[in-house]
Amino acid sequence: MKFYIASSFTNKELVNYVRLKLITKGYQLTYDWTKNQRATTTKTLQVIGENEKKAVASCDIFILLLPAGKGSHTELGMALALDKRVYLYSPKHLDPSAATSFYFVDGVTRFYGEIDEFVQIIGLA
Repeated sequence: MKFYIASSFTNKELVNYVRLKLITKGYQLTYDWTKNQRATTTKTLQVIGENEKKAVASCDIFILLLPAGKGSHTELGMALALDKRVYLYSPKHLDPSAATSFYFVDGVTRFYGEIDEFVQIIGLA
């Protein structure tokens, strides 16, 4: 089972934690964007964008760890359009006035709470 994790740079530690837990369970990561530095040129943005686009297209499971930025939300849109299984994690319930409607469409499994419980749910998929 292949997976991709989208999130913000500020969540790198959490992304790496989830990545390691899933790899230990035998899952395969399609792309590790946490090894990138912040892009400062259009060429770098293009290369990263192409890698992330391929990673979303080739994953079986798409994971969005909140908070997340505009790039992660673009990836969420791609995953939904490609009918990927989508898992959304937030440590606390989402405020509907601050959330996007796409968090609540069919095909998105939302989880609020402890990260280890979230990883267990993915592991049962």
